[in-house]
Amino acid sequence: MRLGLRVFFGFFLIAGLSSVILLRVVLGEVKPSVREVMEDIMVDTANLLAELATDDLAALPPGAPLDDTAFARRVRDYANRPVDVHIWGLRKQTLDFRIYVTDPRGRVIFDTVQGPGSAVGQDYSRWNDVARTLRGTYGARSTQDGYGGDVSPVMYVAAPVRSAQGELLGVVTVAKPVATVQRFIDRAERRIWAAGLGLLAVSLGIGVAVTWWVVGHVRRLRRYAQEVQMGQRQAPPKVPGELGELALAMDAMRERLDGRERMEHLARALTHELKSPLAALRGAGELLQDDLAPQDRQRFAAQVVAQSERMTELVERLLALSALELRRGPEHPRAVRLDQAVEQALAALNDRLQQRGMQVHWGRREALTLQADPELLALALSNLLSNAVDFSPPGGVLEVSVSRDTGFELRDHGPGVPAAAFDQLGQRFFSTARPGSLRKGSGLGLAIVRQIAGLHGWALRFAPAQPGLRVQLDVQGHFTQSSQTSP
Repeated sequence: MRLGLRVFFGFFLIAGLSSVILLRVVLGEVKPSVREVMEDIMVDTANLLAELATDDLAALPPGAPLDDTAFARRVRDYANRPVDVHIWGLRKQTLDFRIYVTDPRGRVIFDTVQGPGSAVGQDYSRWNDVARTLRGTYGARSTQDGYGGDVSPVMYVAAPVRSAQGELLGVVTVAKPVATVQRFIDRAERRIWAAGLGLLAVSLGIGVAVTWWVVGHVRRLRRYAQEVQMGQRQAPPKVPGELGELALAMDAMRERLDGRERMEHLARALTHELKSPLAALRGAGELLQDDLAPQDRQRFAAQVVAQSERMTELVERLLALSALELRRGPEHPRAVRLDQAVEQALAALNDRLQQRGMQVHWGRREALTLQADPELLALALSNLLSNAVDFSPPGGVLEVSVSRDTGFELRDHGPGVPAAAFDQLGQRFFSTARPGSLRKGSGLGLAIVRQIAGLHGWALRFAPAQPGLRVQLDVQGHFTQSSQTSP
């Protein structure tokens, strides 16, 4: 399973379980809490009614009904009172309290319910609300009853009626069906469910965002590692926290490994490349120790100078390539005219061109401006042109062009390069033999050009020509302005 799915499912599991547990706890507390509030209100109501009934009960003979008293008339008026109110969006059209009064023996002497359902005359002394109140404790009960419509739980709360001398005159009980507040409970549960599902949705949204954030940074690190594996030099991605520290650690490790590998490779390659000029120097030096004719001495001395220059050039190019490999991009980029840079590079090679009797033919020449490090661009163009001169026959022609379609393009008329060797061109110490000689170059010139192209985001391409080799420095996408000029 991919990392993103693992993180998301883990977050989803935690958030989902937390939401379900929270909803179960909250919903489990709603109904009991509503009943507790309802019971608290009924306690207040029962005690209030007990005070109101005190005078009427005290004036009645024992066991007489309470029907003709002011208390009874007012309570029945309450039961028959019309009401139509809206309580937080819910409509209430009935008054739901049932009120009955018992004498000190527990016999019902008043009930707001009239007709067949009336409890007047019945013995309620064994019901908890009456029995406990008669014993001087808090009396309440909850019973399945048909009062108020369908059979449902009905809560009963009682309060004692006492005279001024403390004599127990009777018990007032207030009853209310739980179903009358069920609408409020249902509405609260719906709102809680909606809030819980909304919270879950928000949690999942946050989970997706966190997963995307984490996985995005991890993928940046993976992409960076893959680019390093392919040999590309890229700056470590800027990511926060421990991932950023990991990126810096990976970059430091890559630098150390690259430096060690580079040094080992350079040491082996340099040792191999220096063998030939050192052998030539040793041979020439041994011969110069003997008595030689002046012309032979001059020839061997010239060979010593030539091989020394060859080693100097090799070391300088190797140092330049090593310095380029340590960079991550051009250090001083600015706007540069590509055609003018080519013209300056050709002017620097003018003496060599004249010495070999070579000519330069311009093809398309567009005034193209691009962002580049001027020194690196000049070094790349110089190496490309020098390489073309080395592989061109005396009296040959170099064809150059600068255009938006191809960037800088150069063609020589030398022996060319086998198609199988194109992929190796630009690698250090890979080269083919120069025309008329078995001596090979170091291959560092094209390696420097490829490194400079990589630093700028350009592409170095090779294609066969008949005869010769066509080299293209593709700088498309990096131009800032251009205007067509005549070839």
